[in-house]
Amino acid sequence: MKDQTIIEEIAVNAKIEKVWEAITMPEKMKQWYFEVHNFKLERGNEFYFYEPNGTNFKHVCKVIDVVPGKRIRHSWSYPEYSKGISIVTWKLTAKENVTYIRLSHSGIENFSDAGSDLAYDNFKAGWGEIVQKCFPEFLKDNR
Repeated sequence: MKDQTIIEEIAVNAKIEKVWEAITMPEKMKQWYFEVHNFKLERGNEFYFYEPNGTNFKHVCKVIDVVPGKRIRHSWSYPEYSKGISIVTWKLTAKENVTYIRLSHSGIENFSDAGSDLAYDNFKAGWGEIVQKCFPEFLKDNR
């Protein structure tokens, strides 16, 4: 099966500490991402969320590793719809007051058993909207 990894990269005019908080603090994530339940920055911690657009897909994730201020990696699955598991990685690097964000979501091909709702193009569009639009707008409004 063909690798369907999505990579989104962006540079934002914000200190790395502020970006880290935005991607790891549930009260901030809720403002630009999703309302994430049971999230903790601990290896093995399982958390979940639903998309606010009315879909009933329960996203179940498990923290794989954390390098504070630099990287968080977690699994991403839909146990009610697919046997597949994918991996999401947020990686941050900084130079002065600019933070470089690299989001990768690998293993999307593992959801082929779930039909077109979990197709690559839907993930690509979703991550593009989240990383390129929602996240920078949140940071701009919350300096």
